[in-house]
Amino acid sequence: MLSWLKNSPSGIQRLGPLESQLLRALWKRGDGTVRELVEDEFSSAAYTTVMTTLDRLFKKGLLNRAPDGRAFRYKPRQTEEEFNRTILAAEVSRLLNSAAHPAVPLSFLVDTVTRHDAALLDELQRAVGRKRRELRKKEDR
Repeated sequence: MLSWLKNSPSGIQRLGPLESQLLRALWKRGDGTVRELVEDEFSSAAYTTVMTTLDRLFKKGLLNRAPDGRAFRYKPRQTEEEFNRTILAAEVSRLLNSAAHPAVPLSFLVDTVTRHDAALLDELQRAVGRKRRELRKKEDR
């Protein structure tokens, strides 16, 4: 899931391998400077390459940064779960919007879930039931 990024001007954009690696490292550490990431061997890339890549992730809106001496300390703006949820939601929306009839991609989704793990169909049914109850409560207000 990590290789996709939402919120770019063109919609969805791929993250490069080093971007993904550094983002994972920051989720694991919590935050870090270029030097810390290089010294902790989260990447075999050169210092300047890591610095450029972190700056790119900052400009893409995935990282916050704050001055830390003469360097920056980088911290992810979202947890890994929030990031993956955002990407998945964007992909499902794209899928539903790509067909003349939204039921067609839904049937593909059900078929794919079934091939992956038929037991997930029960979880899907429970999730749909929870969402229906939630929507009914909102309507009753």
